[in-house]
Amino acid sequence: MPLTKRVSFRTRLQRGNRVQVPKYVRWYFKLETTQILEVTVNVIGVWRPTQSFLSRISKDGRIVIPKLTITLFKDGKPNLDGYVADVRLDPL
Repeated sequence: MPLTKRVSFRTRLQRGNRVQVPKYVRWYFKLETTQILEVTVNVIGVWRPTQSFLSRISKDGRIVIPKLTITLFKDGKPNLDGYVADVRLDPL
């Protein structure tokens, strides 16, 4: 059963511009690597609006944030690793 409704969670930005989707979300919705999702990210502590993009979940349960989106969030900061992000997954 693919994702059928909106899911929101908070997670930390990891090295390589990635975010980890919690296990309970992956298991509850039985998320597959073939399903395309609309991902909306808002980095807490950075004064930039939310950014949305299309992505898939990798086999290890992570989503890679595109470089352009990270560049829009940076605002002169050299590295965003460890910042907390609000992530919203929507079915496409």
